[in-house]
Amino acid sequence: MAFATVLRRTFCSGKVPEKLWKLGRLNHIAIATPDLAASSSLYKNILGAEISEPQDLPEHGVTTVFVNLGNTKLELLHPLGEKSPIQGFLDKNKSGGLHHICIEVDNIKNAMKEVKENGIRCLSAEPRIGAHNKPVVFLHPKDCAGVLVELEES
Repeated sequence: MAFATVLRRTFCSGKVPEKLWKLGRLNHIAIATPDLAASSSLYKNILGAEISEPQDLPEHGVTTVFVNLGNTKLELLHPLGEKSPIQGFLDKNKSGGLHHICIEVDNIKNAMKEVKENGIRCLSAEPRIGAHNKPVVFLHPKDCAGVLVELEES
C-alpha cells in the first residue's frame, strides 16, 4: 500500500494504525559546515551553548560536534575523508546548511521494514552504528517530503 494511501486512511478515519515500533522524540538537527571550528565557536563562545569535543566517524565520512540545547541537540557535520557525503552537500551549498533531522524509534528493524513496505527507501540495507553508538538508518529525502531523515534506535 502506498504511503500516501496509508496517510489518507489514517487521517481521514481518525485511527492510528497499530505498529510494531514507535516514533519517539526529535534527537537532533544536523547542520553541515565548511568550518567546524568557526561553527563550534559560534555556538559555544557567542551563543553560550555546551558543545562536545569533535568526534571522527570514519564509517560515515564525518567529524561531528554536538551542541546541547537541553530539549534536543544540533549536530555540526564536517567532511572526513575523500568520500564524505558531507563534502558533496557542501559542494552544492558552499556556506553549509541544514543536512538532516534525526528522530528516535524504539525498534529500528521494525521501523525499516514498515517504511520499506510503504515505499520509502532506506539508504542502507542494514542499520549502522551512529555517533551515539546506537543503530541508525537514513531515509531517502525524495520519499520524505524533501527531508533527509535519520532514524536512531532509542
